[in-house]
Formats: sequence, structure tokens, C-alpha cells
Amino acid sequence: MSTKRSGAADRPAPEPARLGALEQQVMNILWADGPQSIREIIEKLPGEPAYTTIATVLRNLERKRMTSASRRRGSVRHRAVHDRDQYAAQLMQHALTTSGDRASSMLHFVEALSPTDIEVLRRYVTEHADDPPEQS
Repeated sequence: MSTKRSGAADRPAPEPARLGALEQQVMNILWADGPQSIREIIEKLPGEPAYTTIATVLRNLERKRMTSASRRRGSVRHRAVHDRDQYAAQLMQHALTTSGDRASSMLHFVEALSPTDIEVLRRYVTEHADDPPEQS
């Protein structure tokens, strides 16, 4: 588990990119399979969407800083800029900073965790209890 501690609890988290249904499907492919061409993405999507549709989705994802494109030997490959875990963490951080009551939101979240999740959290806190918070 690669995690960074942040002392930024008081600072508003930047709003993570909001993803539409098709954008989410494309991101799921990139997260699961790594860099892909538009054709490769189309092959993995249900319903065979048009090439231009996926090209537009990828342009939108690049504008949202979710993907980047690189050209190699006449082929363009699209990749996720952040991994799925980083994106999920951004969503959770944003939810906490905009909740109005950060402590209450965290406690409600922890109450909903499974015993396995609580053990992961407990282990992390124990291992990092003496670490100084990161300074920004």
C-alpha cells in the first residue's frame, strides 16, 4: 500500500474530475489494462461505440487531466495519469473537505468499514503513528 500522509486536512482538496458513464468505462479499461489505442479501447467496450465518440471521450479525459496521449510509430496510446487508487483517494479527500463536518463524516465512514478494512486502517495507523505530518 503506497500512501502519503498529508498535513493538508485544513486545505480544500481540489475537486476531482467528474466522470460520465462512458468516461468511467474508458478509465476502467486504462486502469486495468494500461496504455491503449482507441481501437483497443473500442474492442473492450460494450456495443462497439464509434471511433469518433471514443476519440472525443479521450480528449475530454485529457482536458480533465485524467489521461495523456503519446505517439509511437504512428500509433497513439492513451494512458491514465493517476492510478485508480489515487483517484479514489482524491474523491474521498474532496468529500471530507466539503462535508461541513469532517470528523463526523470520517466517523460515519469508519463505522461502515468491514472488519478487514478496519484492520488495514489499524495497521497503517500503528505503523505510522510516530511519523511527522508532511509539510506543504
